[in-house]
Amino acid sequence: MDLGIAGRTALVCASTAGLGAATARALAAEGCRVVFTGRRGERARALAAEFDHCIGLEADLGSVAGAQRLYEDTLDAVGPPDILVLNGPGPRPGTASTVTPQDAAAAVTTLVEVPVALISAALPHLLSQGWGRIVGIGSSGVQAPLTGLALSNLGRAGLAGYLKSLATEVAKDGVTVNMLLPGRIDTDRVRSLDAAAAESTGRSPAEVAADSAASIPLGRYGRPEEFGAVAAFLCSAPASYLTGLAARCDGGLVPVL
Repeated sequence: MDLGIAGRTALVCASTAGLGAATARALAAEGCRVVFTGRRGERARALAAEFDHCIGLEADLGSVAGAQRLYEDTLDAVGPPDILVLNGPGPRPGTASTVTPQDAAAAVTTLVEVPVALISAALPHLLSQGWGRIVGIGSSGVQAPLTGLALSNLGRAGLAGYLKSLATEVAKDGVTVNMLLPGRIDTDRVRSLDAAAAESTGRSPAEVAADSAASIPLGRYGRPEEFGAVAAFLCSAPASYLTGLAARCDGGLVPVL
């Protein structure tokens, strides 16, 4: 299928590894001018160098100021993006009873305030041209809160509510807004969560991963490129009638439709 986005500019946040990198690569393969970003500027530039039409920028998305700098750097390098993929590091694991107000504020900053800052910067261009794609990479915890990930559940649910509201407001202007919710995808983040679970239960990471995979109807963790392909479709021209959607890429893990 021709996704109809060759020549479009895409800003993919936190795209030096994992789900962000997989999404950025999928968009680049479709002919998008992708801005790879991350704290590791050299890594962002190395990934971008795999494609002759992409660039890499160093960025720290731990604050609103960092998000604003990234958008300004993107404008200087390639102009305003037509596609905005929101992604970032997840907060520390932990139970709800251990969350402090400071923890909650930090999670809201990275998972809500930073994406809102980027959208606020990008939206005028998207509205003026009558076409745009905004995709938030979230978590299946948006639909079924995950045990031991209270801060992630808190922040990502807040972003989901905002994106749904935004989708309704800007649909008539040709801008779609969706979320893509990963389940257990084989990334460094998931491996670190398995390691943390192993330490707390006295098992090996391999045992934790095996039990986790057994709970997934497909019987395995997802591959990053499988996730990236779905994300690229949500950014595509054929997906123009999909908006306000929270789609799961989880191998059937969450037991709801």
